[in-house]
Amino acid sequence: MSEPSDSGDSTHFGYQTVPSGEKARMVRGVFDSVANNYDLMNDLMSGGLHRLWKRFTIDRAGLKNGQRVLDLAGGTGDLAMRFAKQVGDTGEVVLADINHAMLERGRRRMIDRGLGANISIAQVDAEELPFEDASFDCVTIAFGLRNVTDKDAALRSMFRVLKPGGKLLVLEFSKPAAALKPAYDLYSFKVLPALGKLVARDADSYRYLAESIRMHPDQETLEDMMQAAGFERCRYYNLTGGVVALHQGFRL
Repeated sequence: MSEPSDSGDSTHFGYQTVPSGEKARMVRGVFDSVANNYDLMNDLMSGGLHRLWKRFTIDRAGLKNGQRVLDLAGGTGDLAMRFAKQVGDTGEVVLADINHAMLERGRRRMIDRGLGANISIAQVDAEELPFEDASFDCVTIAFGLRNVTDKDAALRSMFRVLKPGGKLLVLEFSKPAAALKPAYDLYSFKVLPALGKLVARDADSYRYLAESIRMHPDQETLEDMMQAAGFERCRYYNLTGGVVALHQGFRL
């Protein structure tokens, strides 16, 4: 699967073609709807595997005391809270998301766990990051890039805010091995919406989830897009048979 060809005036929202200016609002509506059940649904949908995928991402980040990290589409703070422990009191983690409801959920989780001294929260658009050039040692985005309207612009923005030697990690659903596809499609288009309706009372948002995954660039295409944005030493790791992939690139 290749990157969908969006015109300047239209883009995709799942399988729908919508005006480019409308996608962010529609995505916001999805996450406003699912925010309160987001963590529970992640566990149910993935059978807990999302925790292993995120653990692999955290290990690949290889953070050190005193470093500064930007966790984009960080939502409820799964990665940010772990990064905060790694960078220590002299480091900083910026938990960023375009969606206020998700950030509020993350803020409450951090308070409940007694965290937050070295975590700041920012509501931002990944396409136009409001941070200085070369200001982060690491940028991560987990399960959020597929929701961005202009992925190329977002990747360029991430490259700009990374320090020389800094690392980008993109954790995202991707293209699974052919042997997995029939079962994966059945699960995605039948089980996921039913689970969303039962638990979150929202089948449509989880139907969008399945569709947005299919419209996202496959492993090789995303690697090419990262290279076009300026990243070097790009590579990806397939997880769970390619259901999810972790892409890595550096600003050298």
